[in-house]
Amino acid sequence: MELPAHQLTMTVLMTPDMANFAGNVHGGTILKFLDQVAYACASRYAGRYVVTLSVDQVMFRQPIHVGELVTFLASINHTGTSSMEVGIKVVAENIRTQEVRHANSCFFTMVAVDEERKPVAVPSFRPFSPDERRRHAAAEARKRIRQDLEKQFSQARGGAQAG
Repeated sequence: MELPAHQLTMTVLMTPDMANFAGNVHGGTILKFLDQVAYACASRYAGRYVVTLSVDQVMFRQPIHVGELVTFLASINHTGTSSMEVGIKVVAENIRTQEVRHANSCFFTMVAVDEERKPVAVPSFRPFSPDERRRHAAAEARKRIRQDLEKQFSQARGGAQAG
């Protein structure tokens, strides 16, 4: 299946080495896969090396179990000058029953960088489909909220550095 450059899908079988004693896959394991998928989606779109700037709204809705197939559906939702928001939906599938569950969703902000690790411009993303337009508008709202929070925290610290 040929996906557009702004989308990427990865499916992984959850194995015993990824799980805790209850047979649930560790959240950290899922976070690592999420970061890899966000990197792959953003770097493919930008045609460059990218770095992770932030992760928003990681919500573990359902446990993921050993033996399930987990599909990570990633899409560029919005671009700035050098940054990209990558939305990722995580779907777990029980191989035996073929039950499919929405297990997780989150948003990564990735920044394209050059060989000296300096931010570089990325192609502007233009949404076309109704889903793309909806995700783009939601990404713009999240960006405004992040900027407002940063301004509030900066004022609360009196402009001092965090820590």
